[in-house]
Amino acid sequence: MTMAELTEAQQAALAKADRQDINGWHYITVEGEPYEIGFEHGYLLVDEFKDAIRVYTHMTLETLGMDYEFFVKQAVKLHKDKIPQEYLDEMQGMADGFTAGGFPTTLDDVIGWNAWMELTGYWWPQVAAQYSNNPPMGPKGSHCTGFVATGSATTDGRPVIAHESFDDFWSGQYFNVCEMIKPSHGFAMKMQTIPGYISSMTDFYVTSAGLAITETTLAGFVGYDVDGVPEYVRSRKASQYAHTIDEWVAIENDGNNGGYANIWLLADTNTNEIARYEQGLKHQELLRTKDGWYYGCNAAHNPRIRNLECVDNGYNDPRQQTGGRRTRLEQLMPEVAGRIDDDMAKKILADKFDPYLGYECASSRDICAHYDCDPQYYADDPHGVWNVPFFPGGSCDGKCADADDIVNMRMWGIFGRADGEPFDAAAFLRQHPQWNWQEGYLYDRPSQPWTLFE
Repeated sequence: MTMAELTEAQQAALAKADRQDINGWHYITVEGEPYEIGFEHGYLLVDEFKDAIRVYTHMTLETLGMDYEFFVKQAVKLHKDKIPQEYLDEMQGMADGFTAGGFPTTLDDVIGWNAWMELTGYWWPQVAAQYSNNPPMGPKGSHCTGFVATGSATTDGRPVIAHESFDDFWSGQYFNVCEMIKPSHGFAMKMQTIPGYISSMTDFYVTSAGLAITETTLAGFVGYDVDGVPEYVRSRKASQYAHTIDEWVAIENDGNNGGYANIWLLADTNTNEIARYEQGLKHQELLRTKDGWYYGCNAAHNPRIRNLECVDNGYNDPRQQTGGRRTRLEQLMPEVAGRIDDDMAKKILADKFDPYLGYECASSRDICAHYDCDPQYYADDPHGVWNVPFFPGGSCDGKCADADDIVNMRMWGIFGRADGEPFDAAAFLRQHPQWNWQEGYLYDRPSQPWTLFE
């Protein structure tokens, strides 16, 4: 529909919204009641959502052997009655916004889209034996590097938080939405997200409560409670309504279903405190400090979660990408302590020192992972589907914020690799034709600068 064809209420909602395209990002602002927020999001991002569904529909079948719609139907059956009305209204608004923009979409479609990561990575391994002779052992791959620091570790004694997402490039090419949400209820949030999501999913938030939140997933995590509340609901609700770290953790753990299990990193600029919250399904651990740092590299720190809820996740193995990054972060964080600010955070995320080889090079073991350049001579991850030569995946972005950024609802972001190196899809496929089945679904990501979203 054109603007003239929209209802007066829809036009009024869109009058409060804004979209700017800058340095590879879609920077949107949405405001109002839940339905309005959703409609604004959907109408502004309809083209991007339409293309994402096209790509995910193809890739779900190629990578899992099951149709995308299979997971949509399962998500509706498992999650719909566990989503609070506020977020159902927002999802309905998204569906109506996509539809008004020319891509017919239902509420069920939006639920299935939000649940894709959780269902394919956590529910599916629990039931795949019913459909497959070779069921997966746990979530595929490992999805990010992050850290949070404060006190004597930072230049001003206040918190700094940073994160970069890892994923298949066909998936990570949609991680380029920065969304400012001004809800009628709860705190305002700025987050990195994906077209059609109510939560960040890549999980980088700053909120008007003075909090900042990020995470790294728990590699090899096994466990899923179909009676629990989905993670995309819990993390969004916690970020929207929590005043403190304790409140955030309590909301996030309320109804925990084990979906998208993470090592959460949090900062509170009101107290200059930071925290690491490792959240398994059966075991959790919350650590906090006003002086020091915490990091996440997908390998569980807590011994109960690591040994009782995860299959091998490379904790002590620098050949594996989790163990390699953990080794490097254990080296690097003490070296930069006292000098951590936004500029140093960007350098940490861009780091390409391979701790197994002992020198700087593009590899899967880097903090800024380059799987697509790695022949994987040394990989030793028995459950890692990314451990094949020249896998088109790795670092997809970078984000950071210091205390002043958080207080002023700002964040820095770079889209593409965190080190700024470009990815040329056509050149990659010519060099590695075994991946030609991704042609038409895998996009270039040119070099981009860091952008401050104010």
